[in-house]
Amino acid sequence: MDSKTLAAGRMLPIFSPLSRVWSFVSHPTHLLFTGVAALLAFLSLYPSFFLLYGSLTDAPLGVPGHFTFRNYVQAYSDPVAYQLILNSFIFGFFSSGLSVLLALTLAWITIRTNAPLRRLFELTAIVPNILPPILIAISWVLLLNPSNGLINGILVNFFGLEKGPFNIYSLPGLIFVEGLILAPLAFLIIGAAMKGMDPALEESAKTLGSSELGVARRITLPLMLPAILAAGTLNFVRAVESFDTPAIIALPARIEVFTTKIWREALGSFPTNHNLAATYGVGILLIALLFVYLYRRFTSQVESFSTVTGKAFRPHQIDLGGWKYLASAVAFLLLIMMVILPFLVLLLVSLLPYYHVPTWETWKNLTLSNFLYIVENSRVHKAFGNSIFLALGGATLCMLLAALTSYITVRTKIAGRGLLEGLVFIPWAFPGTALALGLLWAYVDFPIPIYATIWIIMIASVTRVLPYGLRAVTSTIIQIHRELEEASVVCGAGFFATFRRILIPMMRPGIMAGWIILATIFMREFSATLFLYSPGSEPLGPLLYFLYLDGMRGRVAAIGLVISVISIVLIAIAQRFSRWEAS
Repeated sequence: MDSKTLAAGRMLPIFSPLSRVWSFVSHPTHLLFTGVAALLAFLSLYPSFFLLYGSLTDAPLGVPGHFTFRNYVQAYSDPVAYQLILNSFIFGFFSSGLSVLLALTLAWITIRTNAPLRRLFELTAIVPNILPPILIAISWVLLLNPSNGLINGILVNFFGLEKGPFNIYSLPGLIFVEGLILAPLAFLIIGAAMKGMDPALEESAKTLGSSELGVARRITLPLMLPAILAAGTLNFVRAVESFDTPAIIALPARIEVFTTKIWREALGSFPTNHNLAATYGVGILLIALLFVYLYRRFTSQVESFSTVTGKAFRPHQIDLGGWKYLASAVAFLLLIMMVILPFLVLLLVSLLPYYHVPTWETWKNLTLSNFLYIVENSRVHKAFGNSIFLALGGATLCMLLAALTSYITVRTKIAGRGLLEGLVFIPWAFPGTALALGLLWAYVDFPIPIYATIWIIMIASVTRVLPYGLRAVTSTIIQIHRELEEASVVCGAGFFATFRRILIPMMRPGIMAGWIILATIFMREFSATLFLYSPGSEPLGPLLYFLYLDGMRGRVAAIGLVISVISIVLIAIAQRFSRWEAS
């Protein structure tokens, strides 16, 4: 062996690790994996770390401090904290339970019965997404306010009552409104599971003499149980982390839940205490993570309970006879509560010169002054511009990142690719208020000036809604056969050219569907933006809230209707571009 060979043999152990690293990162897909993983880790773990940091330091926001557990002792040794936790669990449990009950009723009527107009009632799962949840809460306050709510006022005048029978400023009122807001999400989960049930089991039970009630009790409900638990668990998390409804109902009613307590400590008191707010944020995050874990367990059981086969079938349809009209009436009542009443009350209030229970004289005084305010006010123009920018830019960035992540997790065999999905779904459990606090601590001293700009809102929104985009894209890319990519590579195209010219066009329906969902979510976002916005970057959510606090109900209603129209236009545009033909 010559000296050169010997020297090479001695150097090989030294340089082989570097060679392996270079070989890994030099491959396009490996380089893509590294970049996407780093970005997702930054988006999800960076604010998580600083939320914990804020709860464990004794210094205010942006000031170096010392490690301490004093914030936890102060927060959870207070007897008020236990009432707060109890209220949060009661609110989450009964809101999610009500949403599941409404969704199960609506899904059964529209999917499993012969009720007239049942296809129309399925719109109940789509239309409420156009209105921001804060507007739905405001509309029900306008309807059931104990002093001047429209429904209470009509009942008092019609029946001669001393006072209105309903009080929205109560825990039952809070639960009722949140249950209505969450019902469409539960309907999507339960309806999908109900459509996917093979009717063979139910037909076999009927053949053996079981009644429709017996079939429902012994066959349908047990098969639906994982989907029901998944919907209930997910909506429990959504209710506990919600700030839209509590901001409108719980704060005036002095009902303390986690999100209102975080608001009081971070924004609603002087001096503010971001350390204590971060401590409560960690508490609600731990609760959310636990129930998101349970949700993932239940959704995995949904797949194991699946009875769909390769055979074509239609779900077993129940002939209700004369009762089908009652079923349609029930579904129509749900449609009224979830869609029609909120929209009509916003329309009425937007045309009133001032908010009041309408009389016969009211119709002579209708005005467009509230809409004229939108046209003339520069603050409103700026808020609309910021929200549209967040909707268009945020949804686009989110879907691009979701497409890259989906490609890596579905199409490659890179070790650790499952880590990407985990990083994406960590923020999914992040309550908006907790995420906002983590971002405040994370970016207050960040080298790049992001704090108090619209970009910190963009980061928060993209981080929170990325899981929705990933779901939409993943379901599409699974259906694309690999032979199209292989043909592109054989023709000499590189990875990025194949991804841009083959996969992106083929994934367009899924991408556009996800883009529609995300754009409307960006337009409706409130809880995180309330903590993160600055005067120059105020989007529509905080604007609506502060106008409502100032008593400008008509202006709030008018802006809400314009938001709905913009959301409809965005949906129409996205659907137009999602139409494509395979060439």
